[in-house]
Amino acid sequence: MTSKTIIKNGTLITASDTFQADILIKGEKISAIGNNFRIGNAEVIDATGKLIMPGGIDPHTHFDLPMFGTVSSDDHYTGHKAAAFGGTTTVMDFVPLLPPLPPLPLGCPKGTQSEGPGVRAEGVRASRLRASVETWRAKADPKAAIDFGFHMNITEFTPQIAAEIPSLVEMGITTLKVFTAYNGRLRLHDGEIFEVLRIAKEHGLLTMLHAENGDVIETLVAEALATGHTSPEWHAHTRPGWGAVEAVLRGISLAAQADAPLYLVHMNTAGGADMLQYARERGLPVMGETTPPYLFFTVDHLRPPDGAKWICSPPMRSQADNARLWEALETGLMQTMGTDHCPFFYDGTTPIRYEGEEVAIPGKELGADDFTKIPNGLPCVGDRLPILWTEGVGTGRLTPNQYVALTSTNPAKIFGLYPRKGTLIPGADADILIWDQERELTYGVQHAHHRTDYNLFEGWKLKGYPEKVFLRGHLIIDGQEWRGKAGMGQFLKREPGAEVL
Repeated sequence: MTSKTIIKNGTLITASDTFQADILIKGEKISAIGNNFRIGNAEVIDATGKLIMPGGIDPHTHFDLPMFGTVSSDDHYTGHKAAAFGGTTTVMDFVPLLPPLPPLPLGCPKGTQSEGPGVRAEGVRASRLRASVETWRAKADPKAAIDFGFHMNITEFTPQIAAEIPSLVEMGITTLKVFTAYNGRLRLHDGEIFEVLRIAKEHGLLTMLHAENGDVIETLVAEALATGHTSPEWHAHTRPGWGAVEAVLRGISLAAQADAPLYLVHMNTAGGADMLQYARERGLPVMGETTPPYLFFTVDHLRPPDGAKWICSPPMRSQADNARLWEALETGLMQTMGTDHCPFFYDGTTPIRYEGEEVAIPGKELGADDFTKIPNGLPCVGDRLPILWTEGVGTGRLTPNQYVALTSTNPAKIFGLYPRKGTLIPGADADILIWDQERELTYGVQHAHHRTDYNLFEGWKLKGYPEKVFLRGHLIIDGQEWRGKAGMGQFLKREPGAEVL
């Protein structure tokens, strides 16, 4: 028998409208929106005085990611759980490209059984992209606690990979990420990025760009180490803002020449926002994303003894950059608010308790004497919605409708999930937040539920917080009670040709 739930007397907030209504949930879908439903055997939840919003969609996360001899401390269960406590019900993760597969043993007969990701049942190697996706699905599927999708990292470009890219569509992956930094590891050269953009355009895919100048970074890092500058602030000094500005414009130029759409990830500079404005004023299909840390923190946060907590790439900039990014959100120049969630322990030698067990994972202490060895990444997936509500909506910088657009509806549209996700309409998945706009709390690591030992927003006074969180009609957060479980999250296969906003 299909379960039925009525959420009554709440104020619904969508990207375009604010109105009083009740929501009828049948099974995993929103069945109807109206008033005074009389449905037998339905559970009724009274949301008087509360706001009702679609579950958040975080377009940029990294779970269980190997880096610098360790791994990001949230996996596809712990990170999903933290996301849910913060009101996010869908996350988008990145699939790393596996190294080239070794050849099959001589004489391996057709019809042999699969030996794991990368080996087809008929005894021939699958594509590197398929093997990479299968490997990441094997990590995520049994642990996923909320719904999730994948982007594919294109960190090497060969004729074989070029030929394999279209096959991502049948795997439900319609977004590619390329880098202009991390020389010798992740970076593609401009001509290769141009070719990726053209392939993406032909097959209805969207290319995402990490924009920094890898050549300048390599030179400045070598000089800093040679002169004994090893403290965390030099992570920022060796990745100049101008390199990001230049790389943003270069990426836009390549996309324009390929006649392809482009999505700029984790934008962190005023100049980058200026370049985005330049492109959009000329009608180019270019979109931008930023994250909460780039709105509040600066290079000054890297200078104290605990500066490693703020190490990420690209790095924190200046108050002027903070202000310009806020302006880009307020005016609609920028389309989404992600997190680039990639947490590490600050002190991985000291365990924390997580779900009743002690956990310690090597973290930022690995670079205590050398900033180049500090794992790059921050915890944020659970912070995004509460922080942005208090600091955006609570201060009048954003309307509640803009807030929903940036954190849910726009990502759903850009990444091919709309209208299944990101909205409150009949037929959509019942991913629903009951939001208590009057709740006040002192925020920090205990509220965030990330599997790490610190929080960037420790001690911040917040007003507004999720009270209940539904994933496809299932109540997974009830106050501070976790009702979700590993494996209940679904992989979201997406179709090509998604909307460019």
